[in-house]
Amino acid sequence: MSQALTLEQALEPLRTDPRRAAVLLDVDGTLAPIVRHADDAHVPEPTRALLIRVSREYGTVACVSGRRAAIARRIVSIGSISYVGNHGGELLRAGTTEPETEPGFARGGEQVRAFAAQAWADGRLARLRVRAEDKAEIAAFHWRGAPDEAAAEAAMRALAEQAEAEGLHVHWGRKVLEVRPAMEVDKGAGIAWLLADADVDHAIYVGDDTTDLDAFRGLRALVAGGRLESAVCVGVRSDETPPELEREADLLVDGPAGVRSVLEALL
Repeated sequence: MSQALTLEQALEPLRTDPRRAAVLLDVDGTLAPIVRHADDAHVPEPTRALLIRVSREYGTVACVSGRRAAIARRIVSIGSISYVGNHGGELLRAGTTEPETEPGFARGGEQVRAFAAQAWADGRLARLRVRAEDKAEIAAFHWRGAPDEAAAEAAMRALAEQAEAEGLHVHWGRKVLEVRPAMEVDKGAGIAWLLADADVDHAIYVGDDTTDLDAFRGLRALVAGGRLESAVCVGVRSDETPPELEREADLLVDGPAGVRSVLEALL
């Protein structure tokens, strides 16, 4: 799909039959503005109201997040949609209270938790003001807003090398390092899990970070395999937009305000 297409043209297949379409969105930086402290993230009420309206018209609506599924649901505050959490490791289906976790991913979390405990043991990361985010099977290390972000990032580079030496996977986001189990998961695989039993032909995904490239590629693989008829991949621009996201997106919008324009166009 060419970026020369207008938003209305790109969305036409979804709007023609909304009940057979999936609307999939990242949370942080997409629905919720990026904030210094991850715990302060929230979805603005105008965006939330639009998403509720979309959820009433479209066959499948879900948020696909690097956060735990239950945390993503708390931030978005809509219980009638699904949440893919931990970059595809969890699935919290609409209307349910307990997420499903991929069994191999859950087992790998034990090694991650042991690694994270050791990483914090000598107090160096705390002195650098690196912040921990416990995602159960994933350990996240944030350095946005640290007094010396360059020193904190250097420490994260060394930590990533150590994690890989121990057989764990690492993933870089916007001023965050994630250490993951050796069993790889990603947003594309999580979307395939979500849509496995969904009666949909078309899908849209909206995201702003490198992890969202997996979602783009996952949706396109579903189209190439005949599972979907079409997919639209929308990138969300900011001052920290990864160049790869701009290259691979079918369309680009500016920040969470631009995401609201996508939701409005879907209606």
